[in-house]
Amino acid sequence: MFDKILIANRGEIACRVIRTARRLGIRTVAVYSQADADAQHVRQADEAYCIGGPRPQESYLRGDAIIEVARNCGAQAIHPGYGFLSENADFADAVAAAGLAFIGPSGTSMRKMGSKAGAKELMQAANVPVVPGYTGADQDPTHLHAQADAIGYPLMIKAAHGGGGKGMRIVRDSDEFLANLESCQREARNAFGRDRVLLERYVERPRHIEIQVFGDTHGNAIHLNERECSAQRRYQKVLEESPSVFLTPELRQAMGEAAVMAARAIDYVNAGTVEFIVGQDGRFYFMEINTRLQVEHPVTELVTGQDLVEWQLRVAAGQPLPLTQAQIVQRGHAIEVRLYAEDPEAGFLPGSGKLERLRLPATDAHVRIDSGVVEGDTVTIFYDPMIAKLIVFDADRPKALARLRDALAQCDIAGPKSNIEFLEHLARHPAVVAGTIDTGYLDRHLDEFMPQAHATDSDLLLAASVAQLIAQERTTAARATASSDPGSPWAIADGWRLGHGGRRSLAFLGRAGRVEVHAHGSGGDYRIEHDGQRHEILGARLEGAGLSLRIDGRARRFDVLADDTAIGAATAEPRVVVHDGARRLRLEPVAMYRHEQAATAGTGDKVVAPMPGRVVVVRAAVGDGVESGQEVMVIEAMKMELSLKAPRAGTVTEIRAAAGDFVEADAALLLLASEG
Repeated sequence: MFDKILIANRGEIACRVIRTARRLGIRTVAVYSQADADAQHVRQADEAYCIGGPRPQESYLRGDAIIEVARNCGAQAIHPGYGFLSENADFADAVAAAGLAFIGPSGTSMRKMGSKAGAKELMQAANVPVVPGYTGADQDPTHLHAQADAIGYPLMIKAAHGGGGKGMRIVRDSDEFLANLESCQREARNAFGRDRVLLERYVERPRHIEIQVFGDTHGNAIHLNERECSAQRRYQKVLEESPSVFLTPELRQAMGEAAVMAARAIDYVNAGTVEFIVGQDGRFYFMEINTRLQVEHPVTELVTGQDLVEWQLRVAAGQPLPLTQAQIVQRGHAIEVRLYAEDPEAGFLPGSGKLERLRLPATDAHVRIDSGVVEGDTVTIFYDPMIAKLIVFDADRPKALARLRDALAQCDIAGPKSNIEFLEHLARHPAVVAGTIDTGYLDRHLDEFMPQAHATDSDLLLAASVAQLIAQERTTAARATASSDPGSPWAIADGWRLGHGGRRSLAFLGRAGRVEVHAHGSGGDYRIEHDGQRHEILGARLEGAGLSLRIDGRARRFDVLADDTAIGAATAEPRVVVHDGARRLRLEPVAMYRHEQAATAGTGDKVVAPMPGRVVVVRAAVGDGVESGQEVMVIEAMKMELSLKAPRAGTVTEIRAAAGDFVEADAALLLLASEG
């Protein structure tokens, strides 16, 4: 076994490898960019070295710098994680040439499997079913367009050296092909350093099922069963699980055998994933092979009881696979979702900023958290905005789904916006509960999964109000205790005033707008008025995160997602978040008599950056006439491209950013001549 390894990656996968290596007595070395100087993988590793600037091209994609660090610090092997250089055959060869072990397949295997085009051709030669398409080397746009027309539409353009949903486009009409091709190639070039694409016919309503394979240097190759990843949005996986409810035992066996056959055909070593599209008729087609560990590998670990990172380290050190195919046992059901800093209500726009609050469920035999950040860390614009992976396990799928819903209810993130509520809707949606979701369902029915800006639920609002009232009373009592007159009647926060009954008014801002409530009483017993209705609240108690009370005679319990220290502290919690086990309500307390200005869209004379990012291309010039909705600029942030469009027809009078510039959120990038 190795004494010291270097991890050529960042985030949760780097932290994951560090944990396993430490358990095995292996010292770890981290590399980091200038943007990651305070990152968790840097803090957790035994040693860490800066290798360049914040952009991946300046740091994590610099294979020569990574190898130099490994040599200088005495590391014996390099673990590539996933993304960045993990599927770069040239990097794998360079690691081997430097006398180091690459914890993954050889460069030779990568060249056969790492390229989607090459892997597809290999499978076709081995009589594995493949989707009709074009995988040739001729990448001339005119030639690719002709091939697309011959294959027919709908058609998918895919980055040949990509993964994670980057560099993928669906084209449904020939007229849309060239624009999608250009965008796909540019995104692939920025994310993976290569812009080759392949074309394939798009199979309507397929299931996405992948098989985990493993090989060693002793000629052994096995699979560890399947993961279903059919819940996707724009080809980004949002929920992964094992086992698949769609597969029959016969289909599972056939797909497993096909995956192992592919691994044996090229003497595959280490962890890999063979991905298949499965039609509604049960026919499966080879899609691609990922020559690395997958983000969703924890679900396989939980249902098999194996540590796949440990397997990787042992195989790379020359040891045989720990188990044979017959010894692989699958038990229970595991599900994974990914918590992202993104705004689902704004088209899943990636977010950035400091994690002012990060509350995740406690881990145990049923709940696992893989994360590369902690509260107080910053989600930067330069990398994927994933905050954590939440993985649950139980005896069967219904119980695992219940675990997932309960775990999500305990999550709370403040700072950048997050997708928690979206995931809560996902975990309860009938298509997910019934196991019938296909890869395009989310995109076709996205509104079914989105939080709705309707009138605030009465019971949730009452619970939030009571939590705020109790917090105010505790804050007042704490201040009184610390004062020179702790027995003063002003230490009672009941709203009493001479000449009239005690009344306290609260105002909040929420998704549905401004909300006002008026309360009489204190100490857990209140009469609350809202929207012309009066409610009696009795016996309210806030103990830890649990709020119990009686609303108009009905006993209810809610979770209040707040810092334990905030209750009774000198300052009030800046937001109120309550959860009833199925729904959450997030409110921001505001001054009761503050006048709220109506939100306006402005004059429509400018195009602004929706988030911090780098300008990729400017498609307009000063003096140009543009139409409403016309693309005028493209920016890149969080490894994805965002198209900025003209808000109205007009003439461009000023452009304030050029290709390559970094811009801040809300910065005006392009101005139009004023109307009138």
